Amino acid sequence: MTPPPDTAADRVAAIRKALPKAGLFADKEWRISPQPLVLPKGTVAELERLGHQLALFQRAANTLYHQSVKGKAPAWLAAYLDAGKPPQLIAQARHPALRDALPRIIRPDLIWTEDGFAITELDNLPGGIGLTAWLNQVYSKFDPHVVGGPEGMFEGFASMLPDGADMVVSAESADYQPEMEWLAGQLNSRRDSTFEVHPAETYSPRGRAVYRFFELFDLDNVPPADALFAAAAAGDIDLTAPYKHYLEEKMWSALFCSRPLRDLWSAQLRDSHIRRLRSYFPFSWIIDPEPLPHQAELPKLGITDWRQLAEFSQKERALVLKLSGFSELAWGSRSVKIGEDMPADEWGAAVNTAIDDFPHQPWVLQEFKRAKVFDHPYWDDDAGEMRSMPVRARLCPYYFLGDGNGTKPNVKLAGVLATLVPSDKKIIHGMRDGILVPCTCE
Repeated sequence: MTPPPDTAADRVAAIRKALPKAGLFADKEWRISPQPLVLPKGTVAELERLGHQLALFQRAANTLYHQSVKGKAPAWLAAYLDAGKPPQLIAQARHPALRDALPRIIRPDLIWTEDGFAITELDNLPGGIGLTAWLNQVYSKFDPHVVGGPEGMFEGFASMLPDGADMVVSAESADYQPEMEWLAGQLNSRRDSTFEVHPAETYSPRGRAVYRFFELFDLDNVPPADALFAAAAAGDIDLTAPYKHYLEEKMWSALFCSRPLRDLWSAQLRDSHIRRLRSYFPFSWIIDPEPLPHQAELPKLGITDWRQLAEFSQKERALVLKLSGFSELAWGSRSVKIGEDMPADEWGAAVNTAIDDFPHQPWVLQEFKRAKVFDHPYWDDDAGEMRSMPVRARLCPYYFLGDGNGTKPNVKLAGVLATLVPSDKKIIHGMRDGILVPCTCE
């Protein structure tokens, strides 16, 4: 057996040597650290519990949407979630054969704050699956406590599609195709079932399960989209994630904060789960310019009209504006506007855009949760040695639902990807001067 690398330089060399020849992302680079991010045992246990809570939250959201459609919950709930969506997609999302179908991957974006975690969004169609699997596999060679271990991501992905699947990737998602091809090859080397990557533009359903790696806003550019849905609705194929636009909206954090919906949430979730989830979700609002009665105020903001938000001082603008979904700008932090980092005129313009975009393209406002700053080492290529820099962290745990529709979801935490960016960056997303590492338990 080859001994594990025992110096920082050896580890960096081993990490680089293990990188697949085709890479994992198209034209993406990051700083290498030989040290995974160490999480306290209690934090890892918290992340284990969070997966079950989020699976129940997702199921409750699915139920509330259908209750709204049927008149058993306020009609405005479904109206918000359907805003700007094509009628055909809305009809597909409401198909009775798929009413209880749920995504089988949940990946929250967690900002690590001084007080714990803040969930800025949930992703049911996440990138980084192959990357995290590769990181876990490589770093487990010199750290036995990597969360999920060397096989967790492979086992998790295979558990939701045990008979194999066609992994259908669109041109819009092509940056992630290398990691999906690497993942498929690794799965095939471990199992009798077969996973194959296919470009969405030329794919035709062939009676096999399909892992959808294309966005619903991009369906017009996916020729087999309708055929895939029809096959899933007829029960001929297993399709995940299902065509449920409403589960892919960021506005759920605002709907979870909504006072008129509290009793409905309480009917779906235990009080203990609601308290815990409310401690994670930042208070959020949907930017809806509908006039308020003269004596009313928007909760926690103390304003009677959204345009007054543009007048907030920099100190008052510890707020984040972002598109709710169904747009090429709604992922990858492309639409994120952090109020306290913007000049007043730019903030005002962003507020006006959010107001004017309603209802065809809803925006969400969230309280800004500041990530804590800590030091983490990385390898400096120019100096040929280890350096340390102050960073902020976003953690992305990957949860796989082996039985997504059972009465008690079987949720597995398979790995946790840490994105560490220089502390002067407020938006935490993959970047050339950031560090990508797996998480390990102390």
